[in-house]
Amino acid sequence: MREILVGIISGIVSGLGMGGGTILITFLTSFLGVNQIIAQSSNIIFFVPTSIIASVINIKNKILRWDISIPLVISGIIGAMIGSITANNINVVILKKAFAIFLIFIAVYQIICWYRKYIKKT
Repeated sequence: MREILVGIISGIVSGLGMGGGTILITFLTSFLGVNQIIAQSSNIIFFVPTSIIASVINIKNKILRWDISIPLVISGIIGAMIGSITANNINVVILKKAFAIFLIFIAVYQIICWYRKYIKKT
């Protein structure tokens, strides 16, 4: 049941374009004890259908910018190949720490953006 709830929440966050994989990977590793590499691999399987659905809806609503999307897709494929090779050849402990540092940077960035928008109003 927990997996279904996390899947729904991750799907909603993915549909909003905010990266549901972060929630999915954190849940799998922290609460279910899944190995980091397996969690990341599961995230890829999760990501494909959710991104296709979100893309179809965005195309239907005519809010997809092809001039931006095509270069992102091509470079993303290259980056995914490099990342998956790296993830399979790196120590799991180091990978977990790198993921945690990545999440911290995202959180700090979001807090700074929120502060600038709502508190400082520059």
